[in-house]
Amino acid sequence: YIIKMLKNYCYLNTGLTIIYNGEKFFSNNGLKDLLEENIAEEDMVYPIIHLLGDDIEIAITHSKTQYSEEYYSFVNGQNTTQGGTHLGAFRESIVKTIKEFYNKPFEASDIRKSIVSAIVVRVEEPVFESQTKTKLGSTDMGPDLPSVRTFVNDFIKTKLDNFLHKNPETADLLLRKILQAERERKELSGIRKLAKDRAKKSNLHNKKLRDCRVHLTDAKNARSLESTLFITEGDSASGSITKSRDVNTQAVFSLRGKPLNSYGMSKKIVYENEEFNLLQAALNIEESMEDLRYNNIVIATDADVDGMHIRLLLITFFLQFFPEMIKEGHLYILQTPLFRVRNKKETIYCYSEQEKRDAIEKLKPKPEITRFKGLGEISPDEFKSFIGETIRLDPVMLDKSTSIEKLLEFYMGKNTPDRQTFIINNLKVELDVVEAN
Repeated sequence: YIIKMLKNYCYLNTGLTIIYNGEKFFSNNGLKDLLEENIAEEDMVYPIIHLLGDDIEIAITHSKTQYSEEYYSFVNGQNTTQGGTHLGAFRESIVKTIKEFYNKPFEASDIRKSIVSAIVVRVEEPVFESQTKTKLGSTDMGPDLPSVRTFVNDFIKTKLDNFLHKNPETADLLLRKILQAERERKELSGIRKLAKDRAKKSNLHNKKLRDCRVHLTDAKNARSLESTLFITEGDSASGSITKSRDVNTQAVFSLRGKPLNSYGMSKKIVYENEEFNLLQAALNIEESMEDLRYNNIVIATDADVDGMHIRLLLITFFLQFFPEMIKEGHLYILQTPLFRVRNKKETIYCYSEQEKRDAIEKLKPKPEITRFKGLGEISPDEFKSFIGETIRLDPVMLDKSTSIEKLLEFYMGKNTPDRQTFIINNLKVELDVVEAN
């Protein structure tokens, strides 16, 4: 969090150098550098459009690999994570300017689909809608100054229009992206309605979802950030978690078998595939990430080869269609114990071979050793401690410089010679070793 904040200070104050714990932070190009930090060049539809003015700066591109809108907004150096009047004006002005430039009656959603952008404005005596200053409430840029809406609109109308006229290659790439979004929307319109109807019917008696009482969207609830959805495989594993969970903040979604490898597929598959459609409905992320129902999405699969495969397929699904979920730090892998080592006085749960060896040494001479091959083998009473305060979670993280498109192509695409070489060079064989006492 601190490093992210320091980087933002540098993006908003070009030329400023900050040294923290021996690491130097510096930015020459302001918000352009911010976008480059958050999206790989290979994933951009066109090079970043970077526009500067008095008391305003914006940076814009569109992503090849995500469907929703992604914004970074600031006011006077404050990161307005919930947006406000400046971001509302920005989203409105982008649509209006692009419609006028191409002289086409595009849908706003087609223009903004996959947009990744940043905006900063400097407002005199800003008014925020919350004590945390995460949403701008000011309607004017300052006393005797134009409204925020007029100021942002005039800037974008002039600067963006000029830029597109001077850069026809970028204008052509942007047009193609909008037309692609339009085609996809029309293609999805029929199947989306059918899928929504199906999801509504399923929600009435959805055996896949065991919901909780508190959700991330319950902003006034003190426990909203604890809201968690466990995605499990099969009835056995989901049964153990369901019986041991905190019904206030922990929900369970049960998969039936292995999900599809969604690499290279269009979003149409999310609606056609019942598992994906119901998962999307449970998360409430069809339109955007703003209404995400759970703060923590936890993949809870067995620690065997099949479980690892399901993890990969689910991560592929989120990278392919909802990469911002990973970028924003919502996706995790649940660590569950591989072994239980116990004697008559003490029980130790072990998450690795080394922990098992340490436990055997501690409880010698002849402890009982149990290997858990699946989550369903762990009793609800035992499971309760694994998903309580001492829960072990591995965050799914994405290197900012990594191209999602290339990453998925390498690991989930065709079996190329390069991937075969990678597998051979990284092959590991696990052996069950019987401990001699």
